[in-house]
Amino acid sequence: MDGAQFLIAGIGGLGCSWASRAHDKAGQGVDLVLVDSDEESFSVDNAHLIRLGRDLDEAGCAALPPLGEQRMRQASGVTSTLLEDVELVILLAGLGGGTGTGAAPEFARQARLSGAIVISIAAIPFSAQETRAKISREGLSRLESNSDVCVRLELDRLAWQARERGSDWRHGAMWVEEFIDGLVRTLMRLGLINLDMMDLKTIVGHPGGSTLLVAQGDGEDAQALLDDAMDAPLANLALDGAKACLLQIEGGPGMTVGQVGRVADAFTATLDDDAQVILGARVSEDLQSRMRVVAVVSGLDEGDSSTLF
Repeated sequence: MDGAQFLIAGIGGLGCSWASRAHDKAGQGVDLVLVDSDEESFSVDNAHLIRLGRDLDEAGCAALPPLGEQRMRQASGVTSTLLEDVELVILLAGLGGGTGTGAAPEFARQARLSGAIVISIAAIPFSAQETRAKISREGLSRLESNSDVCVRLELDRLAWQARERGSDWRHGAMWVEEFIDGLVRTLMRLGLINLDMMDLKTIVGHPGGSTLLVAQGDGEDAQALLDDAMDAPLANLALDGAKACLLQIEGGPGMTVGQVGRVADAFTATLDDDAQVILGARVSEDLQSRMRVVAVVSGLDEGDSSTLF
């Protein structure tokens, strides 16, 4: 997607933390914006900052999503300038508080009005946090309706995986960083079989639910790549019967057409028989014998993934 303008947006404390770390890993060619009502989120270089509220205070937006939404609307002048010429927004937010739950859907709405494709990653509160879970429900619904793809990330599963790695899920959420890095690296580059923004728009335009998968592993083991993608800490992930898929496969100099075919078969095996599949492939010197796969899947049966709490 040569020439496309990409923006990583962090909304709220958790979203800003994750977005900053993901931007550090993703490297050059991607802009970063941090949106919060807490000054502590802004101790980052080379980022655009949107401070919600004229005077930041310790309470921020607390557990008041309408306040977060209102402040985001008041910042629309700044946002419109920032989003000019941006074609893809990757938005990260933790739901259950005031800023992420209220401001993230509004930022996504403004981004789509500007013409950008919006891929949101929404962190669902821990199951034990009943109050935050209740607050997050409406915010999730609004974020999904204002996003082209909304990836639901379960903090319970993410924390468990972080413990297995010996890291802190809040500050060392390696999965989030790897997820964003894989998405950005793959979608920003032209390939042997070229994809462009119109291909992505075509896929996300299908009605129904949608999600996004990222995997990296041995290019000879297509099933292991699929298992790695499905092992992500996402909520109620099921691809059966999906109506559309954009599949971008990136491999080292030794990548063969046969490998690409086997990976494509593994990732599309359970889709609807008449599903629209758009395939892209690219050689990347840094991968050697490994492969990186990004799959944008849409046209999912929303009834299979609506139970969140």
